[in-house]
Amino acid sequence: MSDTTAANQRAAEALHAMRTAAPLVHNITNYVAMNIMANVMLAAGASPAMLHAREEAAEFAGIAQALTLNIGTISPPWAEAMIGAAQAIADKPWVLDPVAVGATGYRRTLGAELLARSPTVIRGNASEILSLAGTQAAGKGADAADSVAAAQDAARALALQTGGVVAVTGALDYVTDGTRAAEVANGHPMMPRITALGCSLTGIVGAFCVGQNPFDATVAALAFYGLAGERAGMASAGPGSFQVAFLDALAAITPEDLAAGARIAAR
Repeated sequence: MSDTTAANQRAAEALHAMRTAAPLVHNITNYVAMNIMANVMLAAGASPAMLHAREEAAEFAGIAQALTLNIGTISPPWAEAMIGAAQAIADKPWVLDPVAVGATGYRRTLGAELLARSPTVIRGNASEILSLAGTQAAGKGADAADSVAAAQDAARALALQTGGVVAVTGALDYVTDGTRAAEVANGHPMMPRITALGCSLTGIVGAFCVGQNPFDATVAALAFYGLAGERAGMASAGPGSFQVAFLDALAAITPEDLAAGARIAAR
C-alpha cells in the first residue's frame, strides 16, 4: 500500500470514527461564525454547543468531549471564559483558532496566554501562524497575506513548543506535529468567499480529534472539509448556492468517498 493510499484510508477511518462517536464539542467562537459553524458541524455528524458565558464555560468544558476557541470577536468576558475552559478541559482535545492574532496588542497577549495552555491543535492561516509564533506577518485582519509555505517553519516551531499539532490552512494545507508533516490539496476557490467557513473548520477538527490521534485526525478533517468544498463547487452557481451545497456535501460524503477523493501527501 502506498503512503498516499494509507493516508487516505486513515482519513476514511477517522471520518467513520467521528460520526460513530458524534462527539459533543464546546465551541467558544465569534458572533459571525456561530450559526454557520453549528450547521456545518451538525451536517458533518458532530454535536456542537455554542456557549461562551464565563460563568459556565469552564463547567461545560468539563462535560464536553472537545473544546474549540476562536478569538475573532473577543472581549474581556469571553477571554476569561476561554482561559477557564482551556484549564478545565484537562486531558481532552482542544483547538485554538487565533483569528487575526497579530492585529492588536490585546490579541497578541491573549494568543500567548492560550498558547501557554498547550492546545492539542492550532489551526490558522499563514499570517496568523506566523504572528502566533512571534514572526513578522503581513496579514490584514483575519485575512492572510502570507503564503502557507512561508509559515511552515513557524508551524513546526509552534508544534514543538506546545507538543501539539499545527495546521496552516490555505490553497494547500500544511499540517505538522513538529516531526511529521503532510499537505492536503483538497478544496475549492469559492471557500474563502464564504464567511466563517474557516472558523467552522476549527469545529470539524475538534470533532475529529475526539478519541483519535491528533495529527491523523487533523489531516483527515482537512481532507474531508476540502472534498466537501470540491463537491459543492461542482453543484453551485455562486456563493449563495455554494453554502447550501456545502452543507449537503458534508452530510453526503462517506468514508469510501473520502478514501477515494482525499489528496494527502506526506512531507
